[in-house]
Amino acid sequence: MSTMDRQSLIVVGVDGSPASRAALEWAVVQAELTGSPVEAVSVWQWPANYGAPLVPVSDYDPGADATRTLSGVVAPVAQAHPAVEIRERVVHGYAAQALVEAAKDASLLVVGSRGHGELVGVLLGSVSEYCVSHAHCAVVVVKAPDKLVHGPTGH
Repeated sequence: MSTMDRQSLIVVGVDGSPASRAALEWAVVQAELTGSPVEAVSVWQWPANYGAPLVPVSDYDPGADATRTLSGVVAPVAQAHPAVEIRERVVHGYAAQALVEAAKDASLLVVGSRGHGELVGVLLGSVSEYCVSHAHCAVVVVKAPDKLVHGPTGH
């Protein structure tokens, strides 16, 4: 990838969630407007065991699962936007740090926000918050589409 490609590159985090699907769609529309390539990045890591012994299942491959998920999310978006170059990349590591690293020379990093709220963010940390605080490029945070269009009462 040339330096020019890296400087106009839009990196987007994709984990299969509705928020990450919305982020990918937003990134691809932005890429259409700017003529930029998109790099869809999926990050995986081994599940934490929290002190209990972790017995790996012989056929469990989280990297392959991440690759399948990424391809499954990217394929329909790529088909709907054939003029946009979308590259797929699967990385092992902590999602927030890996996305910031992937976007170190990019022009834009796009991530989804699941909107868990303040308490979950404090307990688990927030990938989007980390990216906004640590990325060396502009960051766009895309919220997941609302499931309740008319609010809790249905009106």
